Amino acid sequence: MSITFDQLGANVGSSPAVVELLVPAQDDPAFVPEVSIVIPALNEEITIGEFVDWCKAGLAKAGVAGEILIVDSSSDRTPLIALEHGARVLRAPKRGLGRAYIDAMQYIRGQFVILGDCDLTYDFREIEDFVARYREGYEFVMGSRFKGTIEADAMPKLHRYFGTPLTTWIMNSIYGSSYTDIHCGMRGLTRDALERIDLRSQSWEYASEMVLKAARLRLRTVEVPVHFYKDREGRLSHLKRSGFLSPWRAGWINLKVMLVYTPESFLLKPGFALFFAGSLLAFSLSAGGYTIGPIGFNLHWMLFGITLAILGYGCIQIGVLARRIHRLRSGEENALSGWLTYNKGMAIAAILVFCGLALISPLVWQYANGGLRLTHVSHPAVAGLFLAMLGFQTFCFTLLLEMLRRVAR
Repeated sequence: MSITFDQLGANVGSSPAVVELLVPAQDDPAFVPEVSIVIPALNEEITIGEFVDWCKAGLAKAGVAGEILIVDSSSDRTPLIALEHGARVLRAPKRGLGRAYIDAMQYIRGQFVILGDCDLTYDFREIEDFVARYREGYEFVMGSRFKGTIEADAMPKLHRYFGTPLTTWIMNSIYGSSYTDIHCGMRGLTRDALERIDLRSQSWEYASEMVLKAARLRLRTVEVPVHFYKDREGRLSHLKRSGFLSPWRAGWINLKVMLVYTPESFLLKPGFALFFAGSLLAFSLSAGGYTIGPIGFNLHWMLFGITLAILGYGCIQIGVLARRIHRLRSGEENALSGWLTYNKGMAIAAILVFCGLALISPLVWQYANGGLRLTHVSHPAVAGLFLAMLGFQTFCFTLLLEMLRRVAR
């Protein structure tokens, strides 16, 4: 739905109920921009006009044809001022920062998209580095405040010296990336990359989702320095509007996103290590105990090995399923799920359970004929219990893989 400045009138003063596109009087519907600057706004009437002017100056300085699209959920004059200064305004219900970008997708006309804030904390008069890197073939251009400049009092010390460095380090450790500032709000990416990232986060955790998915999709990525300024006089930042606990909630939610989208990173390799080490220890004791130097390996060590192997097997399954669900990588999980068909999985599960029960049966016989008491637990019987558990887990894993295949059809 597209409406003009004159039609907006009565809508000002309340958040919109539906998504609607507002276009300035001089808007050319046939214009095809190379760059789209897409910015969410919520009650920013103090800064929005100057911000749109900054964007125009930045586009002119970079020598690029572009559009400015403000995704607005304001109840003040923000949309009117943005239109007066020549920006397109997408009015959308207040549903979160990430959702604003999701709502904007079908209205973006440029091939390269620059994202950020309209509070004048990021200098959109300086976008030529973003455009230059895009033209060099980079798909994801990340701004970095630490490589650029940070004005005094622009960034809370908790964020600058603890929160941002810590979460950036966690991100780099998990993904093997080399970011310096994963929370920088100013970033650019190709329209194709934005579609492939397929944002799902509704709130400000979208920033971490975008960065980690870019790493998982192996997008060609580069960082550029940006200038970060403190809030203008009279403007209350969204951080302060949200209260004292806001940064802690933000850190917790961003950590959650990192873990949700990358469980395989800390499960698959440790899982394989636990499974093979535990299985080797357990099966080496299946015929009885032995001694290596001063250490005696017995039934207790066997139970410890089984515990490691079962934990490792569970980690492997969750890691593979996570990759299949997120579809951000293609490798071992596709090979495994392609090989482990429903018939093969059920056959393997049945064989493991059958062999396990066969090894356990003498113990059951001993228990039944010994007055429902066990005087001795044999190593082969414990090995049988291990095989039966592996068989049941394989049965469940096979069912889950088959469910995912049906969902994907």
